[in-house]
Amino acid sequence: MTPDTRIERPRLDDVARTAGVSVPTVSRVLNGKGGASQETRQAVLAAMDSLGYERPARTAGRSKGQIGVVVPDLVNPIFPAFAGAIAALLAPNDYIPALCTLPGGGITEDEYVALMLDQGVSGIIFVCAAHSDGRASVERYRRLRGRVPFVLVNGPRPEIDAPSVSNDDATAIRTAVRHLVAQGHQRVGFVTGSDRFVPSRRKLEGFRAGLVQFLGEDDAEPHVAVGMFTIEGGQSAANELIDSGHTGIVCASDVMALGAMRAAQTRGLRVPEDISVVGFDDSPLMAFTDPPLTTLRQNIAAMAEAAVHALVTELGGDRTARTDVLFQADLVVRGSTGAGPAVRGAS
Repeated sequence: MTPDTRIERPRLDDVARTAGVSVPTVSRVLNGKGGASQETRQAVLAAMDSLGYERPARTAGRSKGQIGVVVPDLVNPIFPAFAGAIAALLAPNDYIPALCTLPGGGITEDEYVALMLDQGVSGIIFVCAAHSDGRASVERYRRLRGRVPFVLVNGPRPEIDAPSVSNDDATAIRTAVRHLVAQGHQRVGFVTGSDRFVPSRRKLEGFRAGLVQFLGEDDAEPHVAVGMFTIEGGQSAANELIDSGHTGIVCASDVMALGAMRAAQTRGLRVPEDISVVGFDDSPLMAFTDPPLTTLRQNIAAMAEAAVHALVTELGGDRTARTDVLFQADLVVRGSTGAGPAVRGAS
């Protein structure tokens, strides 16, 4: 007698049980109906994949169009992370992401926008684009208003009539200063980029506030070094701070923090035994540097969700708030920060 070797196919109730939702909810997701949050939808689709449940050809209706996603570059790991998070949320909403990176082979942001409009994009999400440059004209965005909805990420400009989503940069940097002072560092410096950029200005405000609150320092200028948002820029700026006796360094980006660590190490100094370094973003792979980087983690998933939600709402004909929606960063403590001289000297 031959044993029955047929494998029972997973059913809707299996998917529901795995996803922790009801069978009707699974059915709504399968049929592209409303009533399920983005988080629930993703859980159901993940359960289908894990159980080998064959998805329908599409789990939603026909594509509603393209959404432009404009980022400064794909070199700094934080921008691909934003682009990926936004793209992952656009697809379930039946929009196709169209990624534009700057500089794009000599193509300017304005030229990209013109090309996207020619292609009939439904909306645009700008991540740290020209809007984040405090000296750049906002006329381009005024012209765009009324043609397609758009959302600004990390670089609010009150004079632009559009939804805005940002990381709370000032509070994040102040938190980093507090962390280093609590470790015993009395000379805390800040490596940052040009203050023409809105995020840089906010971070500098946070650093100044941290110096006043935690070290009683009213003058931040001797503790700030400016460089490009690159490893080399971070290294050069960090060398200035090390020369002036700083033992704790907060950096405006993870890439600059890598440069700060290299500055210390090329001088024969140890991180964190001699110099403590804090980054900003918690870009991919920062947990695997040597030593692993202490950094401020932007909540990319939540910010991307807020940006996509605002854009989809506007596309639906409803106006969203124009106040900048701020998200808190988390301090992720790893191996690049340690006890400062005050603590080591007391032990």
